[in-house]
Amino acid sequence: MGRKMTFALAFCNRGFMPGELIYGAREDMIKAVTDAGYDYIAMDAGLTRFGGIETRDEGMLYAKWLKEHEGEYDGVIFSMPIFADENGAITALRDAGVPILMQAYPDEIGKMDFAHRRDAFCGKFSVTDVFTQYQVPFTVLKPHVVHPLSEKFQENLRDFAAICRVVNGMKRFTIGCIGARTTAFKTTRFDEIGLQKNGITVECFDLSELIYKVNNKSDTDAAVLAKKESLMKYADFSKVPEKNKNTLAKISVVIDEYIKEYHLDALAIRCWNEMETILRVCPCVLLSELNDRGIVTSCEIDLTSAISMRAMALASEQPAAVLDWNNNYGDDENKVILFHCGSTAQSLMVKKGTVTEHKMFAKGDPGSGWGTNEGRIRPMKTTLSNCLTVDGKVVIYATEAEFTDDPIEDAYFGCAGVCAIDNMQDKMIKLAKGGFKHHTCVGVGHMKEVLKEAFTTYLGYEWVDIDQ
Repeated sequence: MGRKMTFALAFCNRGFMPGELIYGAREDMIKAVTDAGYDYIAMDAGLTRFGGIETRDEGMLYAKWLKEHEGEYDGVIFSMPIFADENGAITALRDAGVPILMQAYPDEIGKMDFAHRRDAFCGKFSVTDVFTQYQVPFTVLKPHVVHPLSEKFQENLRDFAAICRVVNGMKRFTIGCIGARTTAFKTTRFDEIGLQKNGITVECFDLSELIYKVNNKSDTDAAVLAKKESLMKYADFSKVPEKNKNTLAKISVVIDEYIKEYHLDALAIRCWNEMETILRVCPCVLLSELNDRGIVTSCEIDLTSAISMRAMALASEQPAAVLDWNNNYGDDENKVILFHCGSTAQSLMVKKGTVTEHKMFAKGDPGSGWGTNEGRIRPMKTTLSNCLTVDGKVVIYATEAEFTDDPIEDAYFGCAGVCAIDNMQDKMIKLAKGGFKHHTCVGVGHMKEVLKEAFTTYLGYEWVDIDQ
């Protein structure tokens, strides 16, 4: 089990302000962070006046301390219990290398005398102005001033933690691309060099190699037997012939080997039609299980969807899914059926899925499509997002919606859910004109603002606001 998310704490000071208030701020912030379930590190308060950062020398001391603890913190919280000295602040944090949350204390009516007045409302601007001049990214959240022990700051902390997870998890990671893009799917094209410029490494594997490795696995191989047992617990395989169960287990073992050998953080897999024609299986349920296991995996070699899925999985700490913008829902212009054959994580479904034969493949080649994971997506608040690559940039959108409990007839195959989206028709026009594909990615909960902050402030992605 990994360590808790950890924040490095920093506190400001300024000569003529009531520096004694910094001591209380330290206690407040430690309590706020630990009450939220996070950990912290803080420089010894005895090393600077009142334990705050004011002068350039104090800023250099803090920067040195931060460098010594590099890798131990996910973000920095710069607390301003009083008006801050911007020179000390920028010296301390210009090379932090992680997201920085600017928190300023509110003044209280009845405590506005010179011994208690904080002026942090004003001082916050002195810091954000200088950080902007130095092009050091930072995060500011509502309200402008907030007490660390308030419920509102607990919300700020949760959002900031999500921002940190997205930024730190997306700065540098590796996606495994198993198989070539299907010729018909020009919608899933991507710029590999452009992605590398954004810290995303793509490792490509030929599907023939996977098939070769699968065919060289024995039904009695210990890893295959263990994987088969795990898969049988994951979904309802009661309808699946034994031979196809074994093949699915072997594919899963081979994918695990790729993940381990190449240190893959995410996957995009060519799921049809070679696996169906040659191996007689459809890998949907395997992708579902990988997503539930925390290995973001998209189907149809939709690598850019895997990028969006990873961001949402990091933000929510729950699985994400890639789905087709598939069907209108009757006459309701603000509802759509989002669908895929069965790659959706089981935890996003109403109940355990049933592994079946893919009806599209069975139509022309009976017995070739065992592996779809059929079911329905559970009602929940959701965020929809996807991206594309343009001239070396990652271009991305996100909007918030909700999966409903509206029924979908039993004859509708695959895994699907009805999604209610405000002003959906306007958004469809913007997505179409923006060149976005027939896929969207969904995550658990509303997180548009978290994603926007991470993408635009820290990661340099180009944001398309489809809500305006």
